[in-house]
Order: sequence, then structure tokens, then C-alpha cells
Amino acid sequence: MVVRLKKLFLLSLLAGALSGRCLAAGQSSIVGTSAPFEAASARAGEFRKVVRVVDGDTIVVSPNEKVRLIGVDTPETVHPKKAVECFGKEAKQFTRDAVEGKSVRLILDKVNTKRRHKDRYGRTLAYAYLEDGTMLNAELIRQGYAHAYTRFQFRHLVEFRELERAARAQPVGLWSSCSLTEQ
Repeated sequence: MVVRLKKLFLLSLLAGALSGRCLAAGQSSIVGTSAPFEAASARAGEFRKVVRVVDGDTIVVSPNEKVRLIGVDTPETVHPKKAVECFGKEAKQFTRDAVEGKSVRLILDKVNTKRRHKDRYGRTLAYAYLEDGTMLNAELIRQGYAHAYTRFQFRHLVEFRELERAARAQPVGLWSSCSLTEQ
């Protein structure tokens, strides 16, 4: 029992030390993690060509795989039971301009491993990085084209909430164009 407690104590000390080091590390221009970790993660993903944009938060990559961007929710444009929502067309156009016909690096989040990185509609859940290293998911929120979608856990949840707060405060995008009932 004493040995077990000592091991737990040492593990908690180690975890505390590691988290302190991570917090002290400089943040990269990509939101959410330290530069070395993010760079390693970005290299781990594969580039895929975007063949179509379904709406602001869903793309189709070659050969024919639907990808739902993790942590973002743009206003609807193609929902079968909903009208086109305020700023939905602008969000879709932003995503189209950013990625359609271009290659993006898709990065999966470990929190979705259990569900095989798929949502309930069979879409792959991923972060999409542009060729210059910008995370599309974060840019959608930063520029006011999307809400932070925090119903499920994901690695960048805290950062995405902060980006949304900043977009609301400025106000930019849908935060300047839509009434609260439309959002």
C-alpha cells in the first residue's frame, strides 16, 4: 500500500512538472498547443485535395471522403429541415475560397479514437491545416464565420472558446451581422 501511494505521488509530481513545462512553452501561430507539438502533429497528418465544400464546416476530400471540422459550427446552408441561416452563405464562401481545389493536411484528435474519428453521420472528424500551416477550424472562429462547437471534448476547446469571445467582442462576421435569435 505504501509503495502504491509513493508511486501515485511521484506520478502526480511528474504530471505537474510536465504540465508546467507545456504551459511555459511558447505558443505557435496555430492556436492551442506549443509549437514543437503542433509542428510534429501537422507533419503526422496527410495532405488531401479538397474537391468540394458542403458548407462552412464540412468539406469533401479526394477520393470522396466527407470531413467535419472539429470544434466549429457554422450557420447552416444545406440542412434539409432548416432554412439558410444568417451568415451561412458567407461562411461557406470563406471555406470555399480557403480550401476548394487546394490541398489541406488533415489532423485527427486522439479524443475521437474510440469513435474511429467519425461522427454519427460517418464524416471524418479532423482539423484542416492550409498549406501555410494555418488551421482552418480556428480561422473560421477567429474571423466570425463560426461558433466554437463545445458539445464534445477536443484538444483545442479552450482556445476555440477564447477565439469566439474575441470575435464577439470585436464584433466580426456573424457577430456583427446577425441578431442573437439568428445565431
